[in-house]
Amino acid sequence: MLTNFTIERLLILIPVVLIAITFHETAHGWVAYKLGDPTPKVTGRLSLNPISHLDPLGALLLLVTGFGWAKPVEVNPFYFKGDRRQGMMLVALAGPLANVLVAFVAALIFNYWGFRSGLGRQFLYNLIIINIYLAAFNLLPVPPLDGSKILAWLLPRSKANFLYTLEGYGPLILMLLIITGLTGYFVLPVANILLSTVIKLASLVSL
Repeated sequence: MLTNFTIERLLILIPVVLIAITFHETAHGWVAYKLGDPTPKVTGRLSLNPISHLDPLGALLLLVTGFGWAKPVEVNPFYFKGDRRQGMMLVALAGPLANVLVAFVAALIFNYWGFRSGLGRQFLYNLIIINIYLAAFNLLPVPPLDGSKILAWLLPRSKANFLYTLEGYGPLILMLLIITGLTGYFVLPVANILLSTVIKLASLVSL
């Protein structure tokens, strides 16, 4: 994501990354809380303060490569009202959806104001791209990413247990995918679909 570490570029990307991870993690916490779990509120994860959600390594990777993560929100599904597996799926889905929504709002602002140059244009452009990348990356079915929890809900319970056994190896798998560049092969097609959808919808609303 960063080809050169200029001060101007960092001034744009750092707040963009903080916005992306804050809305992503707050959405997880908010949905879990609405489903009956007090844990996110007790642990301060309903806050829009970026420090509450920051994982230094994940934020740095997101800044540099476009692929990264935040500090996971603690969730206790035993508090959920109704089906716990469905509840975990909804909590997981909330993060990527929040990023897509932020990208959509940024695209609307971009269309209405139409910044031709300067920091405003670069900020909105990067806000769209980073949020789309973060959403697409989190849809990877690798624990502990959101995609693994969504896939666990779609699979029969017996087969979903296999995903849970990978929890301990998830971070290592993700690091290998990022370092080898294989992440792009899985994430970019999804990111392109999300980006084109957001741009088309924003264009329709802006008419």
